Amino acid sequence: MSSHKSSNPKTRREALRRIGNGFGMMAFAGMVNQSLSAAGALATPDGSVGYKLDHPQRVKRIIFLFMNGGLSTIDSFDPKPALDKYDGQPIPGGEIKTERKTGALMKSPFTFKKYGQSGMDISELWPHLGEVADDICWVRSVHTEIPNHEPSCLMMNTGANQAGRPSLGAWLTYGLGTDNQNLPGYVVLCPDVPTTVGPPLWSNGFLPAINQGTFISDKIQTNPNAPPEEMPTEMPEKDKDGKPVEKKVVVEKAFDPKKLISFVNNPKFELPEQRREIDLLSKMEDLKRQREGSDAQVEAVLKSMEVAYRMQTEAPEVFDIRKESEATQKLYGQGSTARGCLTAVRLAEKGVRMTQVYYAKGDPWDAHGDIYAHKVNAKNSDQAFAAVIKDLKGRGLWKDTLVVCGSEFGRTPVREVGGGGGNVKRGRDHNPFGFTMWLSGGAVKGGKIYGATDDFGFKAVEKPVHVHDIHATILYLMGIDHTKLTYRYSGRDFRLTDVSGNVLHDLIA
Repeated sequence: MSSHKSSNPKTRREALRRIGNGFGMMAFAGMVNQSLSAAGALATPDGSVGYKLDHPQRVKRIIFLFMNGGLSTIDSFDPKPALDKYDGQPIPGGEIKTERKTGALMKSPFTFKKYGQSGMDISELWPHLGEVADDICWVRSVHTEIPNHEPSCLMMNTGANQAGRPSLGAWLTYGLGTDNQNLPGYVVLCPDVPTTVGPPLWSNGFLPAINQGTFISDKIQTNPNAPPEEMPTEMPEKDKDGKPVEKKVVVEKAFDPKKLISFVNNPKFELPEQRREIDLLSKMEDLKRQREGSDAQVEAVLKSMEVAYRMQTEAPEVFDIRKESEATQKLYGQGSTARGCLTAVRLAEKGVRMTQVYYAKGDPWDAHGDIYAHKVNAKNSDQAFAAVIKDLKGRGLWKDTLVVCGSEFGRTPVREVGGGGGNVKRGRDHNPFGFTMWLSGGAVKGGKIYGATDDFGFKAVEKPVHVHDIHATILYLMGIDHTKLTYRYSGRDFRLTDVSGNVLHDLIA
């Protein structure tokens, strides 16, 4: 990959810019392929890339599992015996400065167990991940700058603390295109728009609009005209005497995959009519182009219509997880995270370049009041996360898919006393100074621990890894030199890793 000068209209960036003004919210893969083809960088269906890569491509696709809100990694993947020993005592060095007022050290209320041949320490919150511990590389020394959700989420997703920069998925589709012309190259799944940041997390920024992520809700979408289907009941509630409280059976209408992608379905015209309409508009534009020259916006709209037309036949199929066997569905479990994870693997199988799965609306992992809230979140995530790894292996996608998992930051080893939780006071504040992310796939070393935090899990002290380093490593595995994939905007060459970033070669298998 190399930087490009915008003065030449025939360059790759200029060709992309001319085409990239259609469907602002949708990074349709077909549009990406058409634009890259025009610029001499076609991503072909067999996965080969016409544009010369900087080094061998180890990975073709990314699945990013994002626990928005801030997972406590010292209660999950980074046990600290010193917290048990000094529980209730002040942290050495005086009060730490994060976001809220904090107090004494607080040990983890969760027990840890060793898993796999690697003897990986994982807490009771994540027993299913323990089953695949030897397939995971645990990076325990990640750090970022600001202890607030918004800038930290932006940094993790765009490489910058302020909104307006292109996201990781946008850079990937800009550089590589997609393997499927009928689906978006970059998909974001969540029941509702996550966090207070929202779309800037998957924005194209100043890159062509075709590179923006396509947000799709992974709620259960239903068809009101379909016959009802009984769904499994929840665990029965109990009254104050411990007796079960009778609850009605949860009944939902049959799943309707078309409601997931309602923005590409035309209720007024059948597919043959749409085809005739697109062909007519294309011919009209050809005549206008011969007389007056091309109009980039009109061309982009036509290309958007073309891809939306094709999506109507393929997208409902890929988003309908009922197509999977009962065994596969049981592997993932129930809930929106399970549906999102299974959908992400199905999209990877269809050639989608990057899929992100957010946990839920807002900041659900934000355990200021009580760290025990993690029990519910982890229960909803653990089985599904492990299933992604197992399922990728079963589908033959393991060797060239990279799974990345983490939060925007971790949580403090000290007890929060500044608010929330009532009289419990068992919460933890934000901690951007040292936390764990994990990577999995055939291209990284499984069962390996990289880096370390201090004795209390507050700061990265051994082999510190900035978010820029994570991004540089992801791009490297995709065959891209992170210093060369640039875009000139407002008089400056920008890149995902800004002016930083080091590839973590020790993690690569």
